[in-house]
Amino acid sequence: MYRTCTCNDVSKKDIGNEVTLCGWVNRRRDHGGVIFIDLRDRYGITQIVSDPENFKAAHDAMNDVRSEFVLQVTGKVRARPDGQANSNHATGEVEVFVTELKVLNTSKTTPFEIDQDKEVGEDMRLKYRYLDLRRNKLKNNIILRHKIIKYIRDFLDGENFVEVETPILIKGTPEGSREYLVPSRLYPGTFYVLPQSPQQLKQLLMVAGFDRYFQIARCFRDEDQRGDRQPEFTQLDMEMSFIDMEDIMKVNESLMIDVIKKFAVDKKIMKLPFPVLTYDEAMNKYGSDKPDIRFDMPMVDVSDIAGKCEFSVFKSAVEGGGVVKALKVDGGAKFTRREIDEFTEIAKIYRAKGLAYIVVEEGNLKSPIVKYFKEDELKELMKRVDAKVGDIVFFAADKFKVACESLGHVRLSIGSKMGLMDPNLFAFCWVIDFPMFEVDDETGAVGAVHHPFTAPKHEKDLDKNPELSIAKAYDIVLNGTEVGGGSIRIHDRKVQARIFEILGISDEDAEHRFGHMLEAFQFGAPPHGGIAWGLDRLVMIIANEPNIREVIAFPKDSKAKDLMLGAPSEMPQAQLEELSVKIDIKKK
Repeated sequence: MYRTCTCNDVSKKDIGNEVTLCGWVNRRRDHGGVIFIDLRDRYGITQIVSDPENFKAAHDAMNDVRSEFVLQVTGKVRARPDGQANSNHATGEVEVFVTELKVLNTSKTTPFEIDQDKEVGEDMRLKYRYLDLRRNKLKNNIILRHKIIKYIRDFLDGENFVEVETPILIKGTPEGSREYLVPSRLYPGTFYVLPQSPQQLKQLLMVAGFDRYFQIARCFRDEDQRGDRQPEFTQLDMEMSFIDMEDIMKVNESLMIDVIKKFAVDKKIMKLPFPVLTYDEAMNKYGSDKPDIRFDMPMVDVSDIAGKCEFSVFKSAVEGGGVVKALKVDGGAKFTRREIDEFTEIAKIYRAKGLAYIVVEEGNLKSPIVKYFKEDELKELMKRVDAKVGDIVFFAADKFKVACESLGHVRLSIGSKMGLMDPNLFAFCWVIDFPMFEVDDETGAVGAVHHPFTAPKHEKDLDKNPELSIAKAYDIVLNGTEVGGGSIRIHDRKVQARIFEILGISDEDAEHRFGHMLEAFQFGAPPHGGIAWGLDRLVMIIANEPNIREVIAFPKDSKAKDLMLGAPSEMPQAQLEELSVKIDIKKK
């Protein structure tokens, strides 16, 4: 037996007893012949003390150890002298008087300090991730992640869900994102792919009769990276049969509330039950299909008023079928010209051509665009947005989506600048009634907003006005971040075939890509639907971290590279030949 207890278990009840501990040297201090070592394992820290007179061998061994050496220590527990207790540690009232010490392994000087929370460059942390994981912050994040996932498993088990592991090597059926390919050695020229999600497999489980399924699923997407995205990620995957949208939302809302109350005790949930917004409401009011509703700064449509003025930007936008959106900011008249220019640049990032504004002063409206309005139009405009002295009103004019999204991001920037985003407030909402389809502005190709297995709200719309079809889809949003999304699925082969037709997927292509699904639907597929949570993203928010790399044990960097293992890497030519793979790198 290497140890009798961990470095967090020693307490006053053990005074006088002999214990054996194992761990790393967190810190070593030499106080004039008596040596103190803070011994650390993942549970905590225990102070150990040398006795140079009675246990000289152990003392001499302690004299030679350095930070991050791995030790086995045996000694007697005693109370710390008066005034020397350390309330920062669970073991702070006691120390271990060392009688025997064994160095289990030595350590080189680490590239950064483990025992302190000093800022370290992310590339260095990722290269030496096994050392970074020794530090308290990251270690605690990983333990928090474990506890959240265990809680979810226990909750769903209590709700009669069955956890089923679906395969990682599957057939390639492109659904929008790029897939990772895995060449088959046994079948030259053929490939598996790594799943973007278990979507088709969980639907087939419904056909199989597993009416309540869940999985902590590993998913893979070969996409450009950002703070809340990784090439491989984890999601809570869920599917249910003989239910409707409200049933799924109810189970998930209950689980989410329980998780937050258990693991984010310092946070307040803004409103229960979670507010439900349609896609149109969210876009019109907040300029986003994942709105941050912690602060009340709604956008207002003023197209009918602005379209009558002589300002060509507004007029041409409305005449071209677009909209003019207004955002009134209480007290915003104090913004400087530089700040207004910053907001304008944000709007341009999201494809807006610019950002107009009107400042409301006592008895005066100040703006370059005021001259294009008649007096009664200005009065009507200010009344519509409920503007008062000291406010500023921003305007975006463009196609609906561009105007809404650009002004929506300005809204978020203003909310952040004015301190309106309470970090201790969790504002959940559901967003429903998404469009079924979207059209690519450049190619004109029709694509599914969610995925091609999402059921339409009204099947008759697929024949009359497919472009106006609404999906039985729902997203769960937290503080402006989508943390989960799902839909009621199509379980009728004819409806599925019609969706493929609208998406431009031929019968032959549909059979090649999704024949297994279409065939399964002929054997009594039940009505079903599901949802998936971005677990990395949720844990990130609960842990108050800026990106998901801080809650993943071994993440890739922002360029999808594994700096610790050196992946991706080139493979030996012999192995490529065995897989019938030829490399032809085209210069960009």
